[in-house]
Amino acid sequence: MGSGPLSGVKVLEFAGIGPGPFCGMLLADMGAEVIRIDRKGARGGSKYEISSRGKKSIALDLKKPEAIETCLKLIEGADILQEGFRPGVMERLGLGPDVALKRNPKIVYGRMTGWGQTGMLAQAAGHDINYISLTGALHAIGRPGEKPVPPLNLVGDFGGGALYLAMGMLAALVEANKTGKGQVVDAAMTDGAASLMTMFYGFTASGMWKEEKGANLLDGGTHFYDTYETKDGKWISIGSIEPQFYALLREKAGLKEDIWDHQMDSSKWPEMKKKIEAVFKTKTRDEWCAIMENTDICFAPVLSISEAKDHQHNKDRQTIVEVDGVPQPNIAPRFSRTVSKIQGPIPQVGAQTLDVLKGFGFSESQIDGLKKAEAI
Repeated sequence: MGSGPLSGVKVLEFAGIGPGPFCGMLLADMGAEVIRIDRKGARGGSKYEISSRGKKSIALDLKKPEAIETCLKLIEGADILQEGFRPGVMERLGLGPDVALKRNPKIVYGRMTGWGQTGMLAQAAGHDINYISLTGALHAIGRPGEKPVPPLNLVGDFGGGALYLAMGMLAALVEANKTGKGQVVDAAMTDGAASLMTMFYGFTASGMWKEEKGANLLDGGTHFYDTYETKDGKWISIGSIEPQFYALLREKAGLKEDIWDHQMDSSKWPEMKKKIEAVFKTKTRDEWCAIMENTDICFAPVLSISEAKDHQHNKDRQTIVEVDGVPQPNIAPRFSRTVSKIQGPIPQVGAQTLDVLKGFGFSESQIDGLKKAEAI
């Protein structure tokens, strides 16, 4: 049994890519027993598949009725099921929520897709870039006069999808533990990404936010909230919004001219942007760190992935750890009493099939039957 606040919770994760495994990793890091149901014969188990850490793998041939019945027996003993197939796939397999809830009325059935289980696009293919396009998020990200910039696949897949699925399933689990009744959690990345945009919808409705890119407080439109190149070709970030932080920025950067008095005058932002760009190019990134880091300017160096692990703050918190020679983000969030941890290595496909089946009460004869049927 894992350590963490979800210790004792059993999760069935139908294998997928990207946000599905990441959601399962979050639950595993918090102590849940996450059992990944892999396709028999599939490849996997590389130490670089970080989102598979701490899980168990059972390999099944879901084309065999014996494998489907095995899944249903696992469902009987599980608390959560999560899947990320297109709507209807699990139903065609005979593992849809109606069947699952009959076998286990308390199970939380989590479904994550890009477009959701319903709607005109529900059956269409898509990726993160498409889902966030529909919400206003992608339109808002980029430089003036330039094309929208994909923010990796953080906003749709991982933020709007995996995190909302995890939150939704855990909320449903709390309710199921009170009522004894499970339910379906429909996590659509379009819904989640739109939810992440809540503040900006409010800003737009109030007239505070312009729909042109790079013309606003938080999109790089100002001189005091943006990234800047330094003398050595590296980058720093400044977020000096509040007056006291802005005053400190002026002091440390030597911004003494009267024009800097007009912080919130958007008509002067382009001119001030050019001036401050020139200021930051006079010193290296490390020199600016020596002047501004660990002050109330709201400053940080812009680090690459390979650099991040060596920053002192990340070292102090062990934000990036090394497992089997692979640097990776540590568990998040942190708990004071039910301390979470990385529960174990990346499993090889099917490595725990027999252990999992025995743990769910399968007898030796039942396991032999599955072997003869080539379901496992």
